[in-house]
Amino acid sequence: MRRIAIVGAGQAGLQLALGLRAEGAYEVTVVSDRTPERIRAGRVMSTQLMFGPALALERAAGLNLWDGAAPALEGMSMASIDPPGARIRSLAAPFDEPARSVDQRVKTARWLELFEERGGRVEYRAVTPADLADLASAHDLTVVASGRGALAETFARDDRHSPYDRPQRALACVYLHGVGRGPDLPGPHGRLYSAGEAGEFFVLPALVAEGPCHILFWEGHPGGPLDCWQDRPDPEATLKRSLELLRRYAPWEYELCAEAEPTDAGAALFGAVTPTVRRPVAEVAPGRHVLGMADAVVLNDPITGQGSNSAARCAAGYLRSVADRGEGAFDRAWMSGTFAAFWEHARHVTAFTNLMLGPRPEHVRRVLTAAADHPEIAHRYVNGYADPAGFQDWLTDPDRADAYLAAIGSATVRR
Repeated sequence: MRRIAIVGAGQAGLQLALGLRAEGAYEVTVVSDRTPERIRAGRVMSTQLMFGPALALERAAGLNLWDGAAPALEGMSMASIDPPGARIRSLAAPFDEPARSVDQRVKTARWLELFEERGGRVEYRAVTPADLADLASAHDLTVVASGRGALAETFARDDRHSPYDRPQRALACVYLHGVGRGPDLPGPHGRLYSAGEAGEFFVLPALVAEGPCHILFWEGHPGGPLDCWQDRPDPEATLKRSLELLRRYAPWEYELCAEAEPTDAGAALFGAVTPTVRRPVAEVAPGRHVLGMADAVVLNDPITGQGSNSAARCAAGYLRSVADRGEGAFDRAWMSGTFAAFWEHARHVTAFTNLMLGPRPEHVRRVLTAAADHPEIAHRYVNGYADPAGFQDWLTDPDRADAYLAAIGSATVRR
C-alpha cells in the first residue's frame, strides 16, 4: 500500500486526505499542529465562503455535513459608498446555486475526527521545513497543505505571477449573533461594500457550533481609516470599534448590527496577506521532493472569497491525479503536472483577485455601473464569483468588456 503524508489540516489537506482514504489504496498520514479539541476552543481561522461548484465537490465526496444547518446564501448584494454614509451605486443578484459558510473550526475539527474514524492516521505536532526531508523519505508522496509561515516559504516565489511584495489590505473580522437581515433582500444574502480609498467590508451569514451567525469582515487599505486593528482587540472591543465604523460608513448596517454580540471568546481575527504564487515543487533533500497545494503555493487576498473554493478544487484535482497515477512514481515531473492542471483554474482566481485589489480599471467601472441598471449584467457578475475563469470572456479584458456592454445596450434598445 502506498504511503502518503499531508502536512496541514485545513480545507485542502483534509479533503484530499479523506478522499484518499475513500479510495482504499493508500496509507494516509495527516500532520496537524492542533487537535480537534484545540481547534474548537481556539479563535476563528478565516472568513470562508463556498460557492456552488466547490460545495458540489464536497457533496460528491460525502463531506457536506452541514447542508441542513448552514444558512443557504441565496445571492449577493454590492454597493459603493461615497461619501461615507451614502450609497451611490448598488446591485443585487441571486446565485444560480446557494453558497454557504461554515466556521473552519467546526469543519476541520469534525473532518479530523472523521479521518481517524475512517482509518487515517494523524500526528499532532508542529512541522518545520527541516522536518520535511524525513517525511519525504518515509512516504511515497508528501504534500504540504499549510500556507502559513516558514512551511510555505519552502516553495520558491514565482515572480511572474506575484505582482505584490506586501499586503494590500489590513484584515479584521468578528463573528456575531443577533445581526438583522436587510429588509430589501428576500432571503440570506452576502452584503459587500466598497468604501473607496478606505477599503471594503462584508456581512456574511455563516454557521458556528452554536448555530447560524454573521461574519463582519473588514478589508482596509494600509494606513487608511479601516486599518485600525493593530492592537488586536478582543471580540467585544472588535465589535464596538466595528459599530463605530458602521455608524460612519453604513448607518443602515449599524442598525442591523446594533444589538449583535460576538459568538464566543475566539470570535475575532486579524491579519494581512501578501498575495503570492510559488513554485509547486520543493527539493527538501537530494532527490526528495514535496508538492505544495492550495494556499501553500497560490495565496490570494480574501477580498473575492476564493480561498476555500480554490482549496476544494485543488484537493479534488490532486486526488484525481494521484488515483490516475496508479503504481507510477510521484516524481518531480508528475508533481509539476499535477499543479499545472490546478493552475489552469487558479490563474483565473489570481487574476480576478489581483484586479479587485488594485484601483478599478475604467472598463471594470463601466461594467459595475451598468450592472446597477441591468439585472442580466448583475447576475453574470455575481455568479462569476463561483467560477472566476469565466471573467476572461467579458470582464478582465477591456475590449471584451466593452463589446459585452455594447451588446447589452443593443439588446436593450431592441427590446
